Amino acid sequence: MSRARSSSGIASLALLALLTLLAAGCGSGGGSASAASSEKLKVVATTTQVADFARAVGGDRVQVIQILKPNVDPHDCEPSPADVKAIGEADVLMANGVGLEKWLDATISSAGFTGTRVDASQGVKIRSGNGDEEEKEGDPHIWHNPLNVKIMIVSIEKAFTAEDPAGAVAYKANRTAYDGRIDALDADIARQISSLAPADRKLVTNHDAFGYYVDRYQLTFVGSIIPSFDTSAELSGRDVKDLVEKIRSIGVKAIFSESSLPPNTAETIGREAGVKVVAGEDSLYGDTLGPQGSDGATYLQMEEHNTRTIVDALK
Repeated sequence: MSRARSSSGIASLALLALLTLLAAGCGSGGGSASAASSEKLKVVATTTQVADFARAVGGDRVQVIQILKPNVDPHDCEPSPADVKAIGEADVLMANGVGLEKWLDATISSAGFTGTRVDASQGVKIRSGNGDEEEKEGDPHIWHNPLNVKIMIVSIEKAFTAEDPAGAVAYKANRTAYDGRIDALDADIARQISSLAPADRKLVTNHDAFGYYVDRYQLTFVGSIIPSFDTSAELSGRDVKDLVEKIRSIGVKAIFSESSLPPNTAETIGREAGVKVVAGEDSLYGDTLGPQGSDGATYLQMEEHNTRTIVDALK
């Protein structure tokens, strides 16, 4: 082999290594650009849920890259170089808001983003936090009430239409169709929850991610293993002891683990309290969607899975 060909091979390997590095990190889970998508609206969405909504509204007129990968905790995201590059090249950047993406401002600054930034939480009534630092902006888990999603997708439609007026009719049609699916989901969740006796509608989860769901469908929130909106909050031995005592005294039937969090503490509390722990493939999807092929691959599937799991465990 000649020196020229050897050098070319080394260069190719170096390029491959660089591309592999850029693909690492918490993001770029939605795919990359191609010649066929070069004329589509370039959209970067921070969370798995917002990316799913963007695809539903945008249809084939948008190319969506999502920063967070399935089953990755959004509270701990560290954007990769590929994420920064994607944001810098985006026409529209869509975020959940309510302080969920604490890393976003610094990433935008690094990326030199000059497009349209959309806070999908605008217009949503936010549940208050407890005043702690991690809860000062309120409860960010707004998607667990389907009626909030209807507000979120209106913001998405408006942003896409402003950037791509020629697609206005398509965006409205997509949003209207998705609206109908959300209404059907909401009705089905209400029907399933109503099949539970009121005394059995008691929820214990990994962290405080389901407040909007509890409020919408009139469940009783007993408590969570991490008593915070933020999964990075500290857990004390006293918190665990208090929760075990509460589970025993109130007569909770199950503890629900979450797909993006380890089930170890939930299983420990379940043993001490003498109740079953719903974990593994039956874990609830709290902060993130699941991978393709899972029961949480889309927002609609996620909420259907969560409801079915909760009802089956509490009957």
